[in-house]
Order: sequence, then C-alpha cells, then structure tokens
Amino acid sequence: MDSLRKKIYFASDAHLGARFHKDPLAVEKRLVRWLDSIKDEAMAIYFLGDMFDYWYEYKYVAPKGFVRFLGKLAELSDSGVEIHIFIGNHDIWMFDYLPKEIGAIIHRDVLTVDLLGKRFFLGHGDEVDYRSKAFRFIRTLFRNKFCQWLYAGIHPRWTFGFALGWSLSSRKSGLKKHQTSEAAEYQGEDHEYMVLFAKEYLRTHPDINFFIFGHRHIMLDLMLSRTSRLLIAGDWMHLFSYIVWDGENLFMEQFEAEQTS
Repeated sequence: MDSLRKKIYFASDAHLGARFHKDPLAVEKRLVRWLDSIKDEAMAIYFLGDMFDYWYEYKYVAPKGFVRFLGKLAELSDSGVEIHIFIGNHDIWMFDYLPKEIGAIIHRDVLTVDLLGKRFFLGHGDEVDYRSKAFRFIRTLFRNKFCQWLYAGIHPRWTFGFALGWSLSSRKSGLKKHQTSEAAEYQGEDHEYMVLFAKEYLRTHPDINFFIFGHRHIMLDLMLSRTSRLLIAGDWMHLFSYIVWDGENLFMEQFEAEQTS
C-alpha cells in the first residue's frame, strides 16, 4: 500500500435516501466529495451504521439509488482502501451485495480491533443501549433470520414505502418530543448510556484505548481514564463530521466543502 496511506477514518449516520432530507442528492454529493478528499491518505474507512435510512436486500433486488456513494466506495476499495460498514438500526438488512459488489466488510455487532497500535471498541451504538425492553425486542425481531425471511416475501413496493414513511414519521415525532433533550444534546456522564456502558466495560477490559460510536447524532470526545477516550461521531445530516486516527492522534473534524456539485 502507498506509504502516504496511514490514516483511518470513521463516520456514521448519513441516512441516505431519507425523506426528511431537503435535498437528498446534495447530502450524497457532499459525502462523496469528502471521500474524494481523503482517498489519497486513507488506509481504511469505518462507517459506523445508518449510512442508509433504509436498506433491505432481497435475493435478486437491492435498493435503487446511492450510485455516487457506492461508486466512490467501489473506487476506493479497488485502489486498496479497506471499506468497513456496520449495520445500524435503520440499515440492518445488509447481506452479500455490498461485499460482492464493492468489497466491503460488513460488521453485524460491535468490534474490538487493534488499529495502528491502539485498541478500539467500535459499534453503531444501539448495540449497547439496554434502557428500553421494547427497543431490545424490536432489535432482536429485526435481526431474526426467520422474521427476515417472512419480510422478504412481501413485495418491495410495499416494504420500501412503509419503511421510509415510518422513518420520516418517527423522526418528526422524535424531534417534537425531544427538542431540548436527548435527540440533540449530550446528557452528561451520569445519563449518557454510551458513556455508562464504556465505563462499565473498562472495568473488565482496561486495554481499550478508544470507544467510537455513531447513532446519537452528537459530536462528543470524552476522557474516560488516563488511557481511554470515548468519541461519538456526529452525523452526515447536519454536522458532516468524521474522526481521524493517524497512529498518534485521534481527532474529530467537520467537512466544510462548498455545496455546489
């Protein structure tokens, strides 16, 4: 691999295809411009879930759209950049299409991995949310292979429209309900469930240097101990944020590209 490629990037929550985007194509183009800007330095990119607002692969059918994003991923993969994609709570149903078409590595659960000399704990973030029994039940249901098989028997005409409409209505109701709380703001060390999980996990796994999650749509960089930090990657809806690791420094940035195509 080219000696210039020594950086690892993390990003999450673009929700491509979502009906609540005012200009979905502009969001996708901005994401592609960012990928183009890092392609010469990236050795790996970790997408931490919900890059698509909805994704379901039937045996012979994959969601239409996203050609600029997927094409850029294929280009990066072909040039030697590792592409890692975590399933989120919106795009759970990824199977073999992306690995076969663009060489992506799909992660269906949290991952502990050594990257350039440090130990990382990576995940979308919903995997460590144990506050709501209803949420855990729905998550288990969506991941059940038999339920997925039953769902696949429904024509995509109905499933795609239903899923995108549900996402839109859920987001609108969530914004109304949480305008000043969890939907947009950090809840503090004593209430933020990702922080609570990481602190508890460190008790038995003190070797973790960095926890990185998505899901919450906030930017957070928090010291947990002298040797451990937790970062929440923000999103590619409003913040256009990402995390960079170069083997010495781990830091968060926002992509400030022009909006023209």
